[in-house]
Amino acid sequence: MKNNLVKAAAAIPELKVDDVDANAAKIIEIINADTDAGLIVFPELSLTGYTCADLFQNDLLLVKSEEALIKISKETAGKSMTVLVGSPICFKNNIYNCAAIISEGKIKAVVPKSYIPNYSEFYECRWFASGKNIKGETITIGEDEIPFGTDILAEDKKSGLVLGVEICEDLWVPDKPSTHLSLAGANIIANLSASDEIIGKQEYRRELIRQQSGSCYVAYVYASSGTHESSTDLVFSAHTLIAQNGNILKESIFPDYPHVESALIDTGSIMHDRRHQNTFEDVTTSSFRKVNVIIQNIRQDETDITGLVNILNENDYPVAKNPFVPSGKKTIDDRCKNILRIQANGLATRVRSTGISNLIIGISGGLDSTLALLVCNEAKKIVPSIRIIAYTMPNEGNTSGLTYENAKVLMRLLCDEIHEVPIKEGVNLHLKELGHELAYQGEGDVAYENAQARMRTYILMDAANMKNGLVVGTGDLSELALGWCTYNGDHMSMYAVNASVPKTLVKYICRSYAGICESDELREVLLSVCDTPITPELTPNANGEISQKTEEKIGKYDLNDFFLFYTLRYGFEPARVCAYALRAYPEICYKDVISAAKNFYKRFFSQQFKRSCLPDGPKVGSVSLSPRGDWRMPSDASVNMWLNDLK
Repeated sequence: MKNNLVKAAAAIPELKVDDVDANAAKIIEIINADTDAGLIVFPELSLTGYTCADLFQNDLLLVKSEEALIKISKETAGKSMTVLVGSPICFKNNIYNCAAIISEGKIKAVVPKSYIPNYSEFYECRWFASGKNIKGETITIGEDEIPFGTDILAEDKKSGLVLGVEICEDLWVPDKPSTHLSLAGANIIANLSASDEIIGKQEYRRELIRQQSGSCYVAYVYASSGTHESSTDLVFSAHTLIAQNGNILKESIFPDYPHVESALIDTGSIMHDRRHQNTFEDVTTSSFRKVNVIIQNIRQDETDITGLVNILNENDYPVAKNPFVPSGKKTIDDRCKNILRIQANGLATRVRSTGISNLIIGISGGLDSTLALLVCNEAKKIVPSIRIIAYTMPNEGNTSGLTYENAKVLMRLLCDEIHEVPIKEGVNLHLKELGHELAYQGEGDVAYENAQARMRTYILMDAANMKNGLVVGTGDLSELALGWCTYNGDHMSMYAVNASVPKTLVKYICRSYAGICESDELREVLLSVCDTPITPELTPNANGEISQKTEEKIGKYDLNDFFLFYTLRYGFEPARVCAYALRAYPEICYKDVISAAKNFYKRFFSQQFKRSCLPDGPKVGSVSLSPRGDWRMPSDASVNMWLNDLK
C-alpha cells in the first residue's frame, strides 16, 4: 500500500539576536540531526531574530542573511526534505519579512509576509513592506533567479504533497492566505511565526490553528520564536503546534532548546476528507506558481501492514482503541449527554409531527433497549404528553434471570405502562406450523433463533396499533454494520433512535447516565446492564445463566467498531485499517487482527440488504449507515477486492 505518512517538524533553535552566522549554524545542526523529517519549519526571521528592530535596515545584516540562506540550502543536498527558514530579504526598494523554501540543495522560492502588523506591541511597518500583491516576480540570491511572491506553492509530485506558506500575522486576519493556498491545492500549511506570549494568547492561538486546519482540510505546522529573542518589552514562548483536519497532534510551549516538535501527517486522510466534502472546491490554480521540492514520506513510499505498524510504533503515533469514544471522563460525559440530547430531540420531533404520544418499546434488559428507554425518558422531558409503554417478552428457557430482572426494574422505574408477554407458546405454535422442531437444533438453527426476534417485533407492532403508538427501535450502529439483527425482526421499527450509535459508545452512555441520575436504584440497574455480557438470548440458557454471547460469534465489538470507523470515516483500505488496529491493540497478534478484519468485511458487504431498508433515525456522529444519508452501497457488491488487500 502507499505510505501516506510524512514526518513534519516545528523546530526552535537556540538564537542570538543579530548573529546570523551563529543562527545559521544552529539551524544546520537541526537539519542534519533530523534527516527523516520530510518538512522542517523554523520560526519567523529565524536567521536574524525577530527583535532586531532598526538593525533590519543595516546592509550587513541583509547581506549576511542571503549568504546564510545559500549555506543552509547546500546542507539540504542529498536529503529528501524541505526546509523553511525565516529571513529579511531586500527586493527593489523595500525589505520584506520572508520565508525561504529550501530543498534539494537549492533555495526553491521565497514567500513574503502579506500582512504587516503595526498595532499594540507590533511596529513592523517601520522596517518591512507588505508582500500581499507581489506575484509572478523573481529575486536574485547568489547566482540564481528564484521565484518570489505570495502566489507560490511547493509540490512534491511523487508524494502528492503540496505546501503553502504564511507568516505569523497572516493567520490572524479574516482573509487568511492559507485559505486561498488550500483552495489552490495545498494540503500542508507552514506558518513561520514570532508571536509574543501574554495571558490567554496561547489558547486563542491554538484555537485559530485548530480551526484553520479543520476548515481548510490541511495539516498545519506552526513554529514561533523562543525565549532567546530580546526581552526588552516582550517574551516569546517558542509555541509549536502541529494540527491536522481540526485536531491538534502535537503542541509545546516554553521548551528547552534546541527543541523539535514533530508529528506524522497523514495526507491520505486529508485528501479523503476533501473528496468527501464536495463543498470544498478547488479554485483555478493558474494564478499560482508551483516549484518542485522533495517532501519525503517517512522511511519509504510503499509499505505493507508490518512496515506501517513499525512506522506508527517508532513515531509513537497516537491511535485510540475506541475511536468513537473521546478521552477524559468529563469529555466522555459531555459527549454522552449531547448524544442523548440529539436522540431525544429527534424522537420528540417525530412525536410532535405525528401527533402520536405513546411510545412502544421492547425491553430485554440488555444495553441497546436500555439506551433506547433512556432516550424515551429524555424525550418525555421535552414533550410531557409522551407515555412510555414497555413490553418485556421473555422466552422461558432462553431468557436469563439476570436480564429478566434488570428489564423489570428498568420498566418499573422509567415507564408509564408495563406489560409482560411471554413468547414461548406463540413461537412454538409458529415453528410447529412451519414443520420445524420445537427445540433448538443447535449451531446454525437460524429459523429457531429468528422466530423469536420476529415474534417480539410482531407483538410490538400490533401493540402499537392497539395503543395508537410508535414502536421505538433499539438496534445500534455496530449491529447494522455486521448485520447482527433479524431481518424484519429487531431490524424494524417506526423510529430507530440508536441507529447511529456504535456498541462501544452505547455502554459509555448508559454508564455515564448512571453517574448523573438521582435514583440509586436506577444507577444500580444501569451499572448491572453495563456489566452484563452482550447477548441476544435466542438459544437455551445454562440453568438460567447466559450461554449465548454475541462477541463469541461475531468478534469483539471494540475491534469491529475500530474497523467500521476507519473504513467509513477516513476511507482506509483494509490493510491500512489492520495496521492501525495493530498499533492500537498491541496485545492482539497479527493473525487474529487479520482474521477479525476478514470477518468484518465479509459481514459488512453481505449484510448491506438490511441497511438498504432501515427505518428513520437520528444521526449523532460522523459515521452513519443510513441509506438516505451517509451510506449508499449496492447490496450485491463484491467483497473480493477488500479481502485480497489483506493477503
